[in-house]
Amino acid sequence: MIQEYEPEATRRAASDTESSRASRGWWDRNADEYQNEHGAFLGDDRFVWGPEGLDEAEAGLLGPAAELKGQRVLEIGAGAAQCSRWLAAQGARPVALDLSHRQLQHALRIGTGAEADGPVPGVSVPVELVEADAGALPFRDASFDLACSAYGAIPFVADPVRVLREVRRVLRPGGRWVFSVTHPIRWAFPDEPGPEGLSVGASYFDRTPYVEQDATGRAVYVEHHRTLGDRVRDVVAAGFRLVDLVEPEWPEWNSQEWGGWSPLRGNLIPGTAIFVCVAD
Repeated sequence: MIQEYEPEATRRAASDTESSRASRGWWDRNADEYQNEHGAFLGDDRFVWGPEGLDEAEAGLLGPAAELKGQRVLEIGAGAAQCSRWLAAQGARPVALDLSHRQLQHALRIGTGAEADGPVPGVSVPVELVEADAGALPFRDASFDLACSAYGAIPFVADPVRVLREVRRVLRPGGRWVFSVTHPIRWAFPDEPGPEGLSVGASYFDRTPYVEQDATGRAVYVEHHRTLGDRVRDVVAAGFRLVDLVEPEWPEWNSQEWGGWSPLRGNLIPGTAIFVCVAD
């Protein structure tokens, strides 16, 4: 009998190449489970910025919904492209990009209404899907009006400035770039939704990546920590102007737990940080 190896969690250095390879493999392996577990919360065509449940329809961080019509929008780390389908429903022209082939298969499945027994009549939201690394975007300069990312790519790359500069390159001058990540303060606390996750367990200033590795020491999951100041400096270094930093509060209606996110913790510490930037 072949026993499945449980990855070992550690903190160690991880290069950009190793991080990218680990992310592609992890999301390809876990896309089905992720969509099964969180698909109902994310919806098929809902634009939600994080586990708190802040909707773009309510927040308007990309601008008024009425002004999205005709705008060419790039979604980075789109997963199953739920956000892009919401943008398409507003009349925008989204492109959903992801590193994971399996995640994009879910995007195709949801977008065409294809289920195990065939297509569902009348269900079709046209969204262009692109499989590519966010650090090397396959688009011309200044070819998008807006760009967005809800927990996509940025937390998983060793060189975030490289990705941010690529986003800046493909945005027209004055274009808006909005992205959400795990709030940096959460790295100081255990990733637990209950009371055990309320005591500081690590240094906020320790930037050593979180790595899950197999028996050979090969990384199978990598996440990178940057402080709040690091994120701001990264944004500026890439040629953006930071116009807002949103820290969503936990709403009363949301009773779910998602990893370390929960109503208990969400009412005490921020779980998500959303950076609203403009290309200078």
